[in-house]
Amino acid sequence: MEYRKLGKTELEVSRLCFGGLTVGPLQANLSVEEGAEVIAEAFNLGINFIDTAELYNTYPYIAEAIKRSKKDVIIASKTYAYDRKGAVISIEKARKELDRDVIDIFMLHEQESALTLKGHREALEYLFECKAKGIIKAVGVSMHHIAAVEATCDMDEIDVIHPIVNFKGIGIVDGTIEGMLNAIKKAYDKGIGIYAMKPLGGGNLIAQMEKSLDYVLSIPYIHSIAIGMQSVEEVVANISYIEKKKIDSDILKRLRNKRRTLHIEEWCEGCGECLSACAHQAIYLKNNKLRVNKDKCVLCGYCGSRCKNFAIKIV
Repeated sequence: MEYRKLGKTELEVSRLCFGGLTVGPLQANLSVEEGAEVIAEAFNLGINFIDTAELYNTYPYIAEAIKRSKKDVIIASKTYAYDRKGAVISIEKARKELDRDVIDIFMLHEQESALTLKGHREALEYLFECKAKGIIKAVGVSMHHIAAVEATCDMDEIDVIHPIVNFKGIGIVDGTIEGMLNAIKKAYDKGIGIYAMKPLGGGNLIAQMEKSLDYVLSIPYIHSIAIGMQSVEEVVANISYIEKKKIDSDILKRLRNKRRTLHIEEWCEGCGECLSACAHQAIYLKNNKLRVNKDKCVLCGYCGSRCKNFAIKIV
């Protein structure tokens, strides 16, 4: 496994980052035991970097995986907090549930522009305080918007960003992949650490797995790539590909043919609470029922976190 220094931080991260969303309640909904087994295998095979968020509810999975593997890993987490009180709660929840005094990277989740960063400034200031105290090692921002990448380039305090990058630009809300890469290069030139999300377009590009991964791996200003994995089989295949090793043809065929979709159960009430969770406007109401535009959906599962009736699932 190749490791790279993450921008101006002192963190050495594996080229492949484990995307922690997929094992948890918003997607595969594995048990903690099952999810920890998948993550621990990734750690044992050389991945030392995992991405998660307060929203994902996967802290127990990661804590158990670390106990099993006994590896020294780098954890990045995220919060939607906009004020100091919310940020305090988020940081302490992460420290408690991950059983760690220090969180390596803590980020604001899904920022859109300089304006939204300004609206979350109080929470961001608390993250900077935590870094000064040694409670977190690096402060970052995750985003689906080019404008948010551009905004971080004007903020010397930002250490790490986590943007969407895939060859089709799936999930980029305000422009094209070319525009996103131009903004990312500016961030890279400033010394910001960059680890990309959704190289497979939230599963939409699985049939073009090799092309998708080769594209992102070829970009010189991306330090690490986060890929969601739900099984040991996926872990082995992805690590093998990153390390330029041959993947078993049967495994590769099964993974390439695996397609997921956002499923709306018949008991959906059409309340609309989920709509604001989708940055891509991939879901909408029609005849008092939720519908999905599959061309826009990146299968993040965030809408499901807002559904009181558990009527939204990724299957």
